[in-house]
Amino acid sequence: MTGLVIVGHGTRSAAGVEQFAALVERVRGRGDIGDVEGGFIELSRPPLTDAVGALVARGHRALVALPLVLTGAGHGKGDIPAAMAREQQRHPGLSYRYGRPLGPHPLLHEALEQRIDAALAGADRAGTELAGADRAGTEPAGADRAGTWVALIGRGSTDPDANAEVAKVARLLWEGRGYAGVEPGFISLASPSVPAVLERLRRLGARRIVVAPYFLFAGVLPDRIVAQSAEFAAAHPDLDVRVAEVIGDCDALADLVLERYAEALGGDIRMNCDTCAYRVLMPGFADKVGRPQRPHDHPDDPVGHHHHHGHDHHDHGHDHGSVAVVGGGPGPDDLITVRGKALLDAADVVVVDRLAPQGLLAGLRPDVLVVDAAKVPRGPSMAQEAINEALVSHARAGRRVVRLKGGDPYVFGRGHEEVQACAAAGVPVTVVPGVSSALAAPALAGVPVTHRGVAHDVTVVSGHLPPGHPDSLVDWAALARARGTVVLLMAVDTIGKIASVLIEHGRAPETPVLAVQDAGLPDQRSVPARLDEIGAVAAREGVGPPAVFVLGPVVALTTTGPTA
Repeated sequence: MTGLVIVGHGTRSAAGVEQFAALVERVRGRGDIGDVEGGFIELSRPPLTDAVGALVARGHRALVALPLVLTGAGHGKGDIPAAMAREQQRHPGLSYRYGRPLGPHPLLHEALEQRIDAALAGADRAGTELAGADRAGTEPAGADRAGTWVALIGRGSTDPDANAEVAKVARLLWEGRGYAGVEPGFISLASPSVPAVLERLRRLGARRIVVAPYFLFAGVLPDRIVAQSAEFAAAHPDLDVRVAEVIGDCDALADLVLERYAEALGGDIRMNCDTCAYRVLMPGFADKVGRPQRPHDHPDDPVGHHHHHGHDHHDHGHDHGSVAVVGGGPGPDDLITVRGKALLDAADVVVVDRLAPQGLLAGLRPDVLVVDAAKVPRGPSMAQEAINEALVSHARAGRRVVRLKGGDPYVFGRGHEEVQACAAAGVPVTVVPGVSSALAAPALAGVPVTHRGVAHDVTVVSGHLPPGHPDSLVDWAALARARGTVVLLMAVDTIGKIASVLIEHGRAPETPVLAVQDAGLPDQRSVPARLDEIGAVAAREGVGPPAVFVLGPVVALTTTGPTA
């Protein structure tokens, strides 16, 4: 018979580890499956690699890997499959079928109902009495559900589909059970928070509230639910606030594990992909579409020393942050891409430089942190290393970070350096191309960089280093011999020297040149000149950054007419 490996995320709670182990033993004791092991992908022992290794050692080459998670969020979609892929590399020939998350499911709803009834009967979680109304008249379980409101509190995720499942469970828990109402909330990463849900219920007229943690086992986050509920109850002594137990090791959970095992064997896992943020563009989550499913750091030793950052703000904060390096376009607010704007709208942190569209910052949510990474020529400048560190540190803290850059991040924008820094730190990173000023500035000035019968090639060159500089990588002589269009970026201070060298190596002195300053902005202006005059003309006209120089016969095709 195909072996079963039950895969948990891991917890720093000894009680949670014990409950997981008890469930594995309960499933094993049923005798329905020939061989069962359980392991964690991090934080706790036994590690997944030991569990798989034990099954392989007993002759199994085909397994069912069942993610012991309630919703299909990052752990179930990315981390556990990646951990199993490592096991396949470790054990050549190993195959596995992947089970679906446990919820929503009637067995879980019934277990939640039982935990709520126990709380109504006076059996608070861990025997803890919360501050609040007098309990002297406590009713037996289920005696007065009509007067009881339930706050169903899930983990919270940056995956909207996972959060929606908690809301679905809340509704299913309400239907037909006679509660006054059931409201969903989250303990981390999503809203509404525990205090916010309790306050909402208070304003709706609730006098008795049972807080039901939608968690399988004990852990840091369920403990936090208790603490926040107790704090709210203490501040509102007129309310009767109780906290139910987590689902825990029980027959219903074992039954569900066996059901998911049978589904996986039969190929009937019925994953919900219609609202998966990795497949469908969801408002505020555009950065996830098409993103490869990469795990966060889960080395085989799960005891915790492999982490490069803390878990101070929630149980596993490191896997939820991400960085998007977004090209903001040449300057106007409306020339950013649709995907770039969606990422910006969803951002928690925006690291921005002076060439990015500044007007976009006005539309950010009030709680978004804006980090100024200005790189002003001969002025204030944030070191690239500091920018890299800011991106990584905020992402590791669980935040969605947008690095908003001018133009395209991969065209003289040092964007790939930032991508490399994130990749080296294990931070998920994506790149959103932008409209480069190398093409946009000429276009906005009425100049096509290519045109049939006039120019069949265009070369984009950085002019920040003058010809002859030991660090310059440009072959200026070869460039002078070319017949097509040349676009120079960052060349305000070097245009005179560049023009001289191009003429020296064969470019015609009368070659038309157009300097385009502040492209797309209200102050945009164009300054025309011959190649042999552009240095003097640019200085005389006060051309300053940001400016783009376009030279070649296409300049004569301008339709809008150059303006000084």
